[in-house]
Amino acid sequence: MFLASLVFLLLGFTISIVFSRNKTLETNSRYGPSSYPFIGCLISFYANRRRLLQWYTDLLSLSPSQTISLRRLGSRRTVVTANPDNVEYILKTNFINFPKGKPFTDLLGDLLGGGIFNSDADQWSSQRKVASHEFTTRSIRDFGFEVLRDEAENRLIPVLESAAYAGATLDLQEVLKRFAFDVVCKFSLGTDPDCLDLTRPVSPLVVAFDTAAEISARRAMEPIYAVWKIKRWLNVGSERRLREAVRTVHVSVSEIIRAKKKSLEIGTGDEAKQDLLSRFLSAGHGGDAVRDMVISFIMAGRDTTSAAMTWLFWLLTQNDVAEKKVLEEVGSLMKGKDGDLGLGFEDLKVMSYTKACLCEAMRLYPPVAWDSKHAANDDVLPDGTRVSRGDKVTYFPYGMGRMEKLWGKDWDEFKPDRWLACEPEDGARPVLRSVSPFKFPVFQAGPRVCLGKETAFMQMKYVIGSVLRRFEIVPVCNNRPIFVPLLTAHMASGFKVKIKRRTTQ
Repeated sequence: MFLASLVFLLLGFTISIVFSRNKTLETNSRYGPSSYPFIGCLISFYANRRRLLQWYTDLLSLSPSQTISLRRLGSRRTVVTANPDNVEYILKTNFINFPKGKPFTDLLGDLLGGGIFNSDADQWSSQRKVASHEFTTRSIRDFGFEVLRDEAENRLIPVLESAAYAGATLDLQEVLKRFAFDVVCKFSLGTDPDCLDLTRPVSPLVVAFDTAAEISARRAMEPIYAVWKIKRWLNVGSERRLREAVRTVHVSVSEIIRAKKKSLEIGTGDEAKQDLLSRFLSAGHGGDAVRDMVISFIMAGRDTTSAAMTWLFWLLTQNDVAEKKVLEEVGSLMKGKDGDLGLGFEDLKVMSYTKACLCEAMRLYPPVAWDSKHAANDDVLPDGTRVSRGDKVTYFPYGMGRMEKLWGKDWDEFKPDRWLACEPEDGARPVLRSVSPFKFPVFQAGPRVCLGKETAFMQMKYVIGSVLRRFEIVPVCNNRPIFVPLLTAHMASGFKVKIKRRTTQ
């Protein structure tokens, strides 16, 4: 750590001397950051390293094509785009030319290995076929819904009930992360970590996941790309902590897989569980490939849904009209029902306004702020941007949600109605507007579109509806939360709230 920091400081000192003597070396780009020979935009990148999202967004908003390119010392040229035509070209039209690429898979390789979210070509294709088959079966859908309902009604709701009764302050973000981890572990592994028992310490597996995900994400934010590789080679600092966390994750998941194999071997076919791991193993898949695939599903299923729900709960506390409409939608579905049974699967299908709220929340605060590919060959994007082989090409959901060209002058307002085809007549259910996934790529699009998209919406709608019809969420602090983009985004310092029981449901 010390050696890497010293190298970087010496480099920065040298650069400052050079440019204090020769300002004429700067070449200005009207629609990109200031760039210099040899070091490129390193100075601007370093100055904005703690606000990269806003920096990129500001630059993109000034670009006529909503695309910019950056070069900096130690890193390949990066093209960043918020142009839907470019996004469609990258994710669908010329999908084959834009794999994740080795520079990207290296960043996450220690944690995710060769899992479906961190692989390309035949390795990705084979895993995609296996996972796609399982996700499209009715039995896995029904199993997923039962897991969701059990966890929500028997754990999440009682936790919130206890907080309401005691008048306690709760970190709703942390509670939702625990809830989502329980759900995804039951669904993917068939094991129950029981994270919503708040009297117990946090599971070492959860801590290890968080540590590994954060450090892996921060690799990409190093001003000089080689720094994290040097630290990994020396096994110091954050890279040493990452290695220890990954070992914990791999050992824990491998132990679960061994136990699952044993239970399947001694059981009958009728006793086989419905979780994804059991299905993969029963189909003859095994080894590190299954471990890596399951880790990828846990990572994606836990953090993305909890992040989206956290931001929506906060947004609804700031928008009484939208909250009232969600309550009206849920109330109309619960009429004449036993409230203890909760929402049914068919109810979730028609919760259009709640889904509009979720889409609007993810437009403003996408669970994955950006995603990158690497050009396999020279290419030209639809807006005329030339891409060279090896260039990193990043599409940017966070910035896309803030482009006036895409969403109008009111882009910064929370307006779920922008997702509705028209204002519904009295008594009629709203109809969702068809929006291009390349304008709103929070679930990716094209061949790599998220397999769990519908499962995620099912989970989020159930939780939002079930919680709001019972409780009022009251933020403890009125300050605007800070959006932190790592592998998946979250609120800095959590979402501290008071829970109040609604007098009417």
